[in-house]
Amino acid sequence: MKSAGSATVVATAASSVSGCLGGNGSGGGTLRYGRSAHSKTLDPQDTTSGEVSKVTNQIYDGLIDFQPGEAAITESLAVDWSMEGTDVTLELREDAQFDDGTDFTADDFIATYRRFVDEEYEYHVGDLSSYGPFTLGNWIDSVEADGDYMLNITLTDPYAPFLRNLAMFAAVVLPQDAIEGDFDFATNANGTGPFQLDKLDNSNGKIKLTPNDNYWGDGPNVDQLLFLERGQNSTRTQALIEGELEIIDNLGPNNIGQVEDSDAAEVQSGEGINIGYMSFNQSRVEAFRDSRVRRAISYAIDTESIVSEVYSGIAKQADQPCPPALFGHNDDLSPYPHDTEKAQSLLEDAGYGDGFSFDLTTFQNARGYNPAPMSTAESIRTNLREIGIEVEIDDRQFSDYLTYTSEGKHDASLAGWYTDNADPDNFYYVLLHPQVESPEGQDWVDWDTEGYNTSNRTAWANQEFMDLIEDAQQASDKDKRAELYHEAAQLAYDEAPWVYIDYADEIRGVRNTVNNYEVSAIGGPHLHLVDVE
Repeated sequence: MKSAGSATVVATAASSVSGCLGGNGSGGGTLRYGRSAHSKTLDPQDTTSGEVSKVTNQIYDGLIDFQPGEAAITESLAVDWSMEGTDVTLELREDAQFDDGTDFTADDFIATYRRFVDEEYEYHVGDLSSYGPFTLGNWIDSVEADGDYMLNITLTDPYAPFLRNLAMFAAVVLPQDAIEGDFDFATNANGTGPFQLDKLDNSNGKIKLTPNDNYWGDGPNVDQLLFLERGQNSTRTQALIEGELEIIDNLGPNNIGQVEDSDAAEVQSGEGINIGYMSFNQSRVEAFRDSRVRRAISYAIDTESIVSEVYSGIAKQADQPCPPALFGHNDDLSPYPHDTEKAQSLLEDAGYGDGFSFDLTTFQNARGYNPAPMSTAESIRTNLREIGIEVEIDDRQFSDYLTYTSEGKHDASLAGWYTDNADPDNFYYVLLHPQVESPEGQDWVDWDTEGYNTSNRTAWANQEFMDLIEDAQQASDKDKRAELYHEAAQLAYDEAPWVYIDYADEIRGVRNTVNNYEVSAIGGPHLHLVDVE
């Protein structure tokens, strides 16, 4: 199978992890997954939250999936595919059913696609999530079914990451009957995946899933799967050690030793494909529109201390949007050094020598790319006070934080991103391309611009950067794409639309009673493969 960056891509069914055996798993017991924040919606098209995808990935399948613990794509509801230029063909499996017993067909994907992005479709949900355009909408010209189990997709232009986009959580397939019926995807679910919804308990931060008896693949191997909210790192860690949880994520640096010293659990880790950063909302704060101010702040914030002392070494300093695990990372760049004198000089050159003030919005709950958000915010406030900039910390629960920043109400925000498709485009285009025209004579846009990509929390709209990213999307040669991304990385470093903070390892706490769990930096978690002794 050639890489997704090649002009022609062909996959075969032989690469499947789950196989085509069908049937249900054996075993039993309960798998309890502890996390820092609850997800109050089950609609994969109405969220940008990784907490939602952890749950919906257990219930729904995409046409394509990621192999557990790897970035390679593999079959799911599609068993074979080809992509040549703008023509994509997918052969679909004929043995998949939704948990209500309805057969999966090509029409389900078409309805899913139209619900997400087609404004002329009666059941279009509107702009619920910024994922719609960059996952499918910006790239697809038409989708047609050739019988029940063949899809022919025509792209608007060649787009190298397209097959990987089909494996993103936002591209999972919903049933046409439910889309065109009176079904509430926010509070209910009906998928072809290994688990089905039993109970959504928002008041207690709990979601209970049970096996989908109609699942086409292997597993699941437990009788029930519980997602449980334990907001504090210490609480989650203690619950793991005491046997109240089997797996926990977002493990804090101060709690790793507790797990390692425990006879009942262990720490499992892997290289992450993520970034933690601070965004400058140029639409809201005039000072942030000057790159000298942004670079001054980048010099003033001691990211080395944050990574080594606050994060205790479970992350490395960042220096560009694309993490080191991907081919778009420019190895010639180095993190901004902590240089207060340089920062002060840049502020004076920009006319802000006397300083200014802004609010820094952050989430309260730990995230993998930022395991200590409040300590990070406090470090930033202390660093910036040294150059006359006063910071007011605005801390919010994660769901409130997401809504607030997606509406552009923040001055600056601590933010982060886990990859959706293990392609550089998922960082450069999704997070820093406005997906609207750059206004003449400026490199930022107003947040209220129609069609603006709100995942770009900076409102940055640098035309040179945008051109590089668009060229990289259409390049068929991986080396050429890498060259373009390296140029984009240099530009993003020089212009500093973010303060680049860290690339974090994926850290999990796992009970010794758990078998067949694998830390995945992308997709999953593949909990249908797990069994509990």
